[in-house]
Amino acid sequence: MWFSCGAASACAAKIVIEQNPEAEILYCDTLANEHPDNRRFMEEVSRWIGKEIKVLRSTQYDDIYDVFDKTGWLVGRQMARCTIELKRNVREAYQQPGDVHVLGMGVDELERIKRFNENNPELYLWWVLIEAGMNKQDCLNMIQSAGIELPAMYQMGYKNNNCIGCVKGGMGYWNKIRRDFPDVFERMAKQERKMNVRIFNDTWLDELNPDRGRYETEYDIQCGVTCGES
Repeated sequence: MWFSCGAASACAAKIVIEQNPEAEILYCDTLANEHPDNRRFMEEVSRWIGKEIKVLRSTQYDDIYDVFDKTGWLVGRQMARCTIELKRNVREAYQQPGDVHVLGMGVDELERIKRFNENNPELYLWWVLIEAGMNKQDCLNMIQSAGIELPAMYQMGYKNNNCIGCVKGGMGYWNKIRRDFPDVFERMAKQERKMNVRIFNDTWLDELNPDRGRYETEYDIQCGVTCGES
């Protein structure tokens, strides 16, 4: 089962272990760029499910900025090289033929699940949240009912618990990052200039109008071991 420090994957892990105590719970490490509170959340989830969460790491890259520098790729259409290198490729290197894969996607992501099923016919997939009829809000409720404090990024109003400063985010998202994590905003703005590549076609981050975008209406950022495949 692939854990991501998100509420949905935590609930999926709980269901999996209840039904199959021998299952592995696996996390592809991007903690260097995530909120520090994610370490606390991972530890509490591990105690809740009664199972160690095994951390898998890239052997080539230290963090997302290492990926940007070594590959010369910041972001592409509908995917990010950082996610491919630090999550998807790490998952593919670890998995074995015949493994049953569990991902934290529920009934509010049926189209994404359909695409993933169609694009990965060789994988055995078990959609435990679909079986349980759970959506993202159900997962948030389940985590809180278990007495686990939600990750800090959720409490700050973010829709996902990905890396702080995701290159797939919209203008509203990045203006929120500018307010909440100015150091991260500045670092990514400098990364754009260094690589001479922009996240947005019509503006550099350091020239982004603070009034552009509205995060509440923007799409959810998808980031996980399925990046580039779904």
